This record gives sequence, structure tokens and C-alpha cells, in this order.
Amino acid sequence: MATLYLASSSPRRRELLTQIGVAFRSHVLPIDETVLAGEAPAAYVERLARAKAGAALADLPEAATAVVLGADTCVLLDGQILGKPRDQADSMAMLSALSGRSHQVLSAVALASAQRVEARVVSAEVSFRPISAAEIEAYWASGEPQDKAGSYAIQGLGAIFVRHLQGSYSAVVGLPLCETAALLAAFAIPCWQSLPHHS
Repeated sequence: MATLYLASSSPRRRELLTQIGVAFRSHVLPIDETVLAGEAPAAYVERLARAKAGAALADLPEAATAVVLGADTCVLLDGQILGKPRDQADSMAMLSALSGRSHQVLSAVALASAQRVEARVVSAEVSFRPISAAEIEAYWASGEPQDKAGSYAIQGLGAIFVRHLQGSYSAVVGLPLCETAALLAAFAIPCWQSLPHHS
């Protein structure tokens, strides 16, 4: 069986892969995440997922036998991509805009081997309850929003803002597990099904 590498430094993606019983190693290379002129959000996240997987694969000595997983997630409001906040003011503006409204989260996952690259893009809709300015300020002070797309983490303290979720929870966290498992199977990498059974 091929060795799987995760081309992401995200602890959340590591936890999600571990959750479904997948053994992996990490191999991360920096890539340019600038949105291209006129690029659609779904095309953007898929391009980044493919680029992360491809860059890591090309850097591996055992590239001929390895499989690399790359992923990317973005938050969309009114068609605009909300990235990671630059500072507190940017975070406050994002969360104020998301307050009391629904937004879209797009997550892409790509698997790359020496033979081929395959990718999937998953969309989910998240609805926030109204959030007060004081709550937004306290949330920033917690430190959680600082490195998160859209300035919040559904798996963390930010969960209290979420009134409704339509779609894949794991995709909003950062890795759509249903689609990831299907891709892994296509590359002959099983999930928990291959683990020893308890008697």
C-alpha cells in the first residue's frame, strides 16, 4: 500500500484523518494562495488543493510510490472570499458581516500520485445567529479567529454562533470526510475498514 502524506499543517485536518483511521505522514510546502483575477471560488479552492498536493509530491524522494493529500477551505459571503483576518479590525468586520446571516463554505480535497491527480469540491451553508460587538471582541481576545478562514472555527468556541448547518460538518472544519474517504479508496488507501477488529 502506498504511503499517504498530508500536505497541510492544519491540526484540524490531522485530527479528521486520524478520526477515520487513516495512517499518514506530514509533508508541507508553502504555496502562493493569491486569488487569480476572475477566478471563481470553487476553482480557487480546487486549484490550491491540487497545488499543495502536487508541490509536496514533487518534493518527496519516494514520489513514485507516494500519495499526497492536499486541501483548502474558504468562506464565502455574497460571492466574496473571506480569508484569514489580517488583524483585529479585519476580524471584527468579517464577523459583523456574518452576524445574523447565512454564508457558504467551500472545501476542496485533492489526491496526487505519480500517475494522476483527482479532486473534489464540497459546499456547505452555515447560518449565524446575531453576534454582538462585545462577543466579537471577546472572541478575538480568545485567539481562536486569528488563523481561521472567515475568522471563526466551527469546531471551537465559534460553535456558539452557528444556528444552522446544511451540508458536511467536516467540510466546514476543513476536510470533507465522505469525499476524502472515496478518493482514498480510489487510490487504494483504506480508512478504518482495514483496522484490526475487536473480538
